[in-house]
This record gives sequence, C-alpha cells and structure tokens, in this order.
Amino acid sequence: MTKVGLFIPCYVDQCYPQVGLAVVELLERLGVEVDFPEAQTCCGQPMANTGCDADAAPLAEKFLQIFKDYQYVVCPSGSCTAMVRHHYDHYLHDRPGFKELKRKMFELMEFIHDVLGVRSFRGRFPHKVGIHQSCHGLRELRLGSSSETVVPPFSKVSSLLATLDGIELTRLDRPDECCGFGGTFAVGEEAVSCMMGNDRIFDHEKNGTAVLTGVDMSCLMHLEGLLRRQKKPLRVMHVAEILVEAKAHPV
Repeated sequence: MTKVGLFIPCYVDQCYPQVGLAVVELLERLGVEVDFPEAQTCCGQPMANTGCDADAAPLAEKFLQIFKDYQYVVCPSGSCTAMVRHHYDHYLHDRPGFKELKRKMFELMEFIHDVLGVRSFRGRFPHKVGIHQSCHGLRELRLGSSSETVVPPFSKVSSLLATLDGIELTRLDRPDECCGFGGTFAVGEEAVSCMMGNDRIFDHEKNGTAVLTGVDMSCLMHLEGLLRRQKKPLRVMHVAEILVEAKAHPV
C-alpha cells in the first residue's frame, strides 16, 4: 500500500479544517495510507516571501526532519508544495535527504494524476464549476498549460474533474490570471489585490460559474472573502471537497 505523510497548510489547519478532512477521505478512498505528523508547522513561505530568511530557515529544516522518511509527501496546496520543491534549496541544498524530499513532494491533484495514475473518476457533481488556476501550481508545478507558453493545452485538475457525471466546466475569458492574493501582497497592496480578485470573480460570474474551485485554499480564501463581503452567491470549494461530495472513485 502507498503511504504518504500529509502536510496541511497553516490556513487550512486554522480556517478550513474540513478541507484537510476531505483530503484524508479522498486519499483513503484511493487506497492510500495517510499519516499526519502532528509536529508539523508552517512551511515558512510567508517568512521567505517577506525576506525574513532567519525565520524561514528553521521551519525548512524542521520540515525536512519531519517528512524525510515518508514514501511520499502530499500537500493540498500548490504554493506550499512549490515552496519545498523550488525554494527550499536556499536553506537546505546541502542537507542529507533533501534531494529525495523534493522528488517525493507532491501537490494533491498532481499526486493523484502522476503518481497514482488516476485518469477518470466515477461520481456525480451536477454543477457548473469554474477552476481557479493558482500561479504556483500552474507556473511552478506545471499542473496545467499557461497562456504565455506555446504548448498543447492541458490541465491535470480539469481533466480529472471533467470525468464526473453532471459537471460542466466554465470556459473563462482569462483562465490563468492571478487572483491577487499573493500572501503578504494582499496585506501590503490591499487595493490592488482586491481589484485583481474582483476581476477574477467577474470572469466567473459572466461565464456562469456556480461553484468556484481550485487546488490552493489560500487563493480561494481571498476570493471567498470578496464574495462574502459583496453577498454574492458563488459557492467556494477546494477540489478535494468536490471529489468527496461527488463520492468519486477511480475508474
């Protein structure tokens, strides 16, 4: 049986624990043994993004020590996964076990698609779903093709969701534009961040999205906050929640 160490981002742990539970249910439904090491903390991305290397470094070291012995490490966040795979080199480049950790660190949908080899699900979700392609997942993990690259279009997330009965995926005018969250950017540049988020919401509204989803709850948290303040009816769900609600099983 495949065994994974599950890393849950801070904002999921504190604000969206139901997403973490959905991830566990989904992985176990796929035949994966899930372990959640309780000693885990923040991956250090907020500190690294603001130039606080001295604060980020011990968190990177702790992450390595906690997760280095697992067969795979899975995280329901493109940004946290990208932090480990692409930005921990600054802190851990010469540490024993780090190269192996990078090779076995996966975002949730990437793990399902690339490691487990799932290509379709049996399940039902009769809603029009708009996918927000977060920047880290798209451009650092290559979960899909981005509009600035000349490659055949693909999306690991949409290709899996599209196999559910009853689902309709929204065709957006700008399918891979940033939502404006950017972690501390949303604090330092609040007005710009909110304008960018509202642009994304307008694109979904214009094209009929009923459920807004993605692989990064941080981006979805930003968009959900804007939706709530404006009392707009779009439902926001992490992709794992959709697959659990759909009672999805691999075909």
